[in-house]
Amino acid sequence: MRNGWLLFSIILTAFLAACGDTQSNRSGFSEVKEQSWSDIENSADGTTVRLYMWGGDEGINQYIDEWAAPRLKEKYGITLERVPMETAEILQKLQTEKQAGKKDGIIDIIWLNGENFKNAKENELLAGSFVDKLPNFQEYYDTDDPAFQTDFGTATEGMEAPWGKVQFVFHFDQSKIENPPSSFEELKNWVEKHPGKFTYPNAEDFTGNAFLRHVLYAKAEEPSNIYEQNLDQERTAETADETWGYLEDMKPNLWRNGQHYPNSLTELDRLYSQGEVWMTMGYNEARAESLIEEGVFPETTRSFVMEPGSIGNTHFLSIPFNSPNPEGALTAINYMLSPEAQLAKLEPDYWGENTPISMDKLSKDMREKFKSVERGKSVLSQEKLEESFLPESEAGYVEWIKDQWFNEVVQQ
Repeated sequence: MRNGWLLFSIILTAFLAACGDTQSNRSGFSEVKEQSWSDIENSADGTTVRLYMWGGDEGINQYIDEWAAPRLKEKYGITLERVPMETAEILQKLQTEKQAGKKDGIIDIIWLNGENFKNAKENELLAGSFVDKLPNFQEYYDTDDPAFQTDFGTATEGMEAPWGKVQFVFHFDQSKIENPPSSFEELKNWVEKHPGKFTYPNAEDFTGNAFLRHVLYAKAEEPSNIYEQNLDQERTAETADETWGYLEDMKPNLWRNGQHYPNSLTELDRLYSQGEVWMTMGYNEARAESLIEEGVFPETTRSFVMEPGSIGNTHFLSIPFNSPNPEGALTAINYMLSPEAQLAKLEPDYWGENTPISMDKLSKDMREKFKSVERGKSVLSQEKLEESFLPESEAGYVEWIKDQWFNEVVQQ
């Protein structure tokens, strides 16, 4: 019995120590935020900031490595290290560190949104609110914008800084397709007439899951019946049945007869670049431009959206609970929200992604620079993008679609 009580005491002590470490780290982050901004920047000078992020897009990687990192080094003495890792793996790493009571981790900044943010927030893996401390956010962004207040239905509470906004588009080869489909019903008909020339990533993939949510929106009486409601499987049952039926009907005419789905957007892009399929897709309405420039995609690549519209969202940068360099993280995030960095991100040389910055808060000169950016022939007009915009559904749909798609489509 004494041995049992001794073991219990050891476990309890370790647990309390772990909790104490986590609380201590959170208190430390609060103390950092109480410093003046100049002191935060001074503390960041000469430090290394590790940015953990999805690394599946070469244009995005080049923007970080070739544009952002050199400028952070020059302006602030910060060495920015980009560490490619799937976001779910990043969160699992943080969860393991939290359970082990690891006060100082190795991750300073995370790129995340959607269900990953929800999971991170619910499991207390983030440092806390910080956007009010960022001078660039306060000066150049509409801080009350609803797009910044929630992330796939989850209140952000200042724990994420808006880094970019994107819309989902389809890409096609104009030399092979004269008129792309304008609706999901037309897409199914097109696939029947061109067997093997279309597919989509599996539901585990971020892009593949988004494609499935578009089908769900299309099968609902109104898309708002999905994006304005939290997931209710009973209420959504009829729409879900139509969605799975649509995908089953399409399955035999997909690439490889629907017996295999690309595991990632990178794999789908490769099939498209090799001409095995004639369409690809993805978030970021301008992402094809850098791939065309590099000769990966054909020059005849163009983009399109289908009725009932194109899902768009804001994505964010956040700081984990045990960042070893919160001053560096704050300084780096603030710079990546700057007009200079956002303008470079908009230009098609690297990323070509749209910006969440408020144009009316920019100087006249900077506003003209943004307006003069030629995003490229493959990019739809801003008017078309705005008129087709659809908000994201709450994060619960993402996991639900993963499970349901596997059970209702893959195993059938």
